[in-house]
Amino acid sequence: MASVQQLPSRDEMFNQRLPVIIIGMLIISALLILKLISFQQLSADVVNELSPDYNRTVKLASARGLIYDRSGQRLAVNTVEYRIGISPNLVANPQRSATQLSAILNLDELETYKALTSDSQYVLLAPRVDAEQGQQVEKLKEDGLTALQIEKIPRRNYPQGTVAAQILGFVGGDLQGYYGVEGKFQDQLVGRPRTEVVSDIPFDLPPQQEADHGSDIYLTIDRDIQFLIESELAYSIDSTGAKSGTIIVMNPRTGDILGMASSPSYDPNNFQAEKDPNVWKNPAISNEYEPGSVMKVITVASAIENHSITKDWTYNDQGELDMAGIQVKNWDLKAHGVVDTTGVLSQSLNVGAATISLAMGPIDFYKFMSKFGFGHITGVNLASEAAGTMHVPGDPDWSESNLLTNAFGQGVAVTPLQMITAVSAIANDGLMMQPNIVSKIVTNGQENISQPIALSHPISTETAHIVRDMMVAAVQNGLDDTAALPGYTIAGKTGTAEISGPVKYRSDAWIMTFIGFLPADDPQVIVLIKLDEPTSGRWASQVTAPIFKRLADRLVVLMEIPNDETRKALQTQGAVVEDIQH
Repeated sequence: MASVQQLPSRDEMFNQRLPVIIIGMLIISALLILKLISFQQLSADVVNELSPDYNRTVKLASARGLIYDRSGQRLAVNTVEYRIGISPNLVANPQRSATQLSAILNLDELETYKALTSDSQYVLLAPRVDAEQGQQVEKLKEDGLTALQIEKIPRRNYPQGTVAAQILGFVGGDLQGYYGVEGKFQDQLVGRPRTEVVSDIPFDLPPQQEADHGSDIYLTIDRDIQFLIESELAYSIDSTGAKSGTIIVMNPRTGDILGMASSPSYDPNNFQAEKDPNVWKNPAISNEYEPGSVMKVITVASAIENHSITKDWTYNDQGELDMAGIQVKNWDLKAHGVVDTTGVLSQSLNVGAATISLAMGPIDFYKFMSKFGFGHITGVNLASEAAGTMHVPGDPDWSESNLLTNAFGQGVAVTPLQMITAVSAIANDGLMMQPNIVSKIVTNGQENISQPIALSHPISTETAHIVRDMMVAAVQNGLDDTAALPGYTIAGKTGTAEISGPVKYRSDAWIMTFIGFLPADDPQVIVLIKLDEPTSGRWASQVTAPIFKRLADRLVVLMEIPNDETRKALQTQGAVVEDIQH
């Protein structure tokens, strides 16, 4: 009987074939992976060689630093707008997509449909839309319209509207800061931008890298004071018929600018709407004008310091002075007889000021004008500051008559900031501080706090106090008594300046100024008010002095400055005025 051969079982056969199957699967997998890599490389090459427009290099702006007032109120912040594009060849339902997009973006539906059915690789539907529209478009993309290309664009926003516009400046469409703080501190605010290659292929991942954050800047400006002076300036221009004007409020002890307003102004959120680009400049630091009789304060202070006159000096005022080929006359065309130094200021006598400058002589007179900063920029940390115009002996445009007219503020051009800075030396015991607009800069959590800087010490404390008392007399007993504020001792001086024309000075218009500080014996604030061509009066004592009174009445409340009686009572108890202010 023949033997029967035993066949292997199913399990044995499977075990024998398993290694072969595994090896075969590994080989096939390896081939598939190599094929996929080759395909991806080929696809990238085809996109880059045949359709270079799929990739775009864009500049990613950093988050611009914010701008605050001295108490942390936001003056300039960042918002986002959107750029909306689409890849038409990837739109599955052009009709429905056109309907949806045109409704959100306020586009013509037919034109949108034509764009979505075009042969273009990429179509820009809207260069800039607001955040609400952008978020609605993002929702469409999430719901399946993956052909959409959405780019977020940073935009500068000024939540206070027109408040402090000429201090702040603005940020243009190129993300560059212009004018004011935005222009002056562009490098600090902008941080470090970066460039990225952005793909227009919808399913490509967007760049995730974020640019560095810019520095935050805190200004010395008080938003409430700024709003107050802008409101007062608007009212004053309207009520006096002036064409334009400026108000500056400053701390004479530190140089900190608490408010600076000029009119006309603009809205930095819509700066493009302003037809005259000169309005973007800050007239308080950029526009030069002849200041008139406020300059007499500087003339008197310089002469006393130079020992050319004393506080008890007198002269015989004949009403006019013929010298250097010109005739100087008083504002009232009258002779005032024997007048002392205080009378020159309190009665605002041109003949007296010219007589004093002659006593000093040109060398000493212009030496002190330079010490007080005329003809030089103050160095305030704002863009586009002008230096003013002060011709001196040796200049081709200087003549001996300038020595007389400069003494009472004609034939010399200053900026409002230069003028208030010079007079602040009298308020600050003879020390002239550099005006400052920035309180601190914060970079990556590190604070760089600005420190007060002295520009010069043109006069002694003794001289400053002498001239201060003369300015008090000008308000209490002189022509400028309409600036007096009950309960407070005010030191001040007006100026009514003629306006230079092409050939001669105009006889139909004037620039009127008032500068005053209070409390006179311990000044906490100094104010300049300047109106261009007002029509409600002939003299600054009639026009700008009353404005100071109205403004000061509100400032002392806002700044919590006690009146003289209260302050003296507190001082007898050992209190310091600064300790009770906010």
